[in-house]
Amino acid sequence: MMRRYLKVWFSILLGCGVFVLAGANANVAVQQSAKDQDPEVSVQTLQRRNVTLTRELPGRTSAHLVSEVRPRVTGTIRRRVFEEGSVVQAGDVMYELDRTPFEAAYRNAQAALRRAESAVPSSRARFDRYQRLRASDIASQQDLDEARTQLLQAEADVAAANAALETARIELDYTTIVAPIGGRVDASNVTQGALVTQDQAQPLTVIRQHDIVNVDLVRSSSSLLALNKALASNQIRTHGEYVTVELRLEDGSRYPHPGKLQFSGSAVSQSTGMVSLRAVFPNPSGILMPGMYVRALIEEGFVQGSFLVPQRAVSRNPQGQATAKFVTDDMKVEERVLTVDRTIGNSWLVTGGVFDGDRVVVEGAQRARMGQQVRTRVVIVEDETGELRDVVEAPASSSEPKRSTQAAAGSLPVSLQ
Repeated sequence: MMRRYLKVWFSILLGCGVFVLAGANANVAVQQSAKDQDPEVSVQTLQRRNVTLTRELPGRTSAHLVSEVRPRVTGTIRRRVFEEGSVVQAGDVMYELDRTPFEAAYRNAQAALRRAESAVPSSRARFDRYQRLRASDIASQQDLDEARTQLLQAEADVAAANAALETARIELDYTTIVAPIGGRVDASNVTQGALVTQDQAQPLTVIRQHDIVNVDLVRSSSSLLALNKALASNQIRTHGEYVTVELRLEDGSRYPHPGKLQFSGSAVSQSTGMVSLRAVFPNPSGILMPGMYVRALIEEGFVQGSFLVPQRAVSRNPQGQATAKFVTDDMKVEERVLTVDRTIGNSWLVTGGVFDGDRVVVEGAQRARMGQQVRTRVVIVEDETGELRDVVEAPASSSEPKRSTQAAAGSLPVSLQ
């Protein structure tokens, strides 16, 4: 009887154990299913860095040197030497005028010089003779003064004849019109046989230097004032004496050669409130042409220990404040108010509200509520394109489950627009 009683109790206890074990397994399964249903968000780990600040300004290209070729003497075009649209060097012959009248004027000047020179010996001999006679008190002082005047007049005639000869030689040389500078030459405005006049208003052609190009820019006086204040307070620091400038062309592409800021205007335009600037760029391939519209990226300096937060991660609350969602160490979502300065590429320069190693949500924020448990996918937002790129995570430690992504995010290259 006792044995039967023990068997019954053993069966009851065995059934209860099976029931409890099944319930525990079911609870674990429910918890695992709930965890798998946590929304997944893409996060980027933020790191402090030195951020280079640039300012994008509109501008127009212009030739570094421009020369309007005009005739220096009046004459008839005998021959055009250059090819329109070609590259010429300084001193290359461009036009030849009819030399015949200028050669005749040069020979006439030579004859006038010889005639003036022939009168000098007799005038000097007469003056010397009157000097001796005056010393013997034979000639009067008036005769000596007249002889001296004749000698000085003869010498002055020689000097004038020399000047006339030099003028004739210069005008004869001007019949060959040469390039004053090197560069690309425009179309010719005259043809063979055309009559041109000295220093006429219409140029024969125009030469523009093409291997160096100016870019004329404008910026507001208020932004320049803010920059000067930031530099004075060491909020922004400069890299060196020269300011580097990059260009974006009309099609949006980057010009491959950097330039330098040549000067900044010393006055503000009263009509526009803008300050003029000029940058100089090398143009070895001839990509830049005068008159092109470009946008210049001027390096103003750099800010130490700042954060770049992707623009896609930042939104505005009803008060107009910039906000972003972050994933905490216990894998929950929280929202913070940020202090933003300016846009750099596809990111915001954030000066407050973030800390080293924070994980900001860049995708999937609409699927997660504040305080909700989430799963994360570590990514990097490409600054040039704004696209996401996955980051391979290192094994997480028990104390800091997600700090292994800091190294990957800290090596993120900064590309500034």
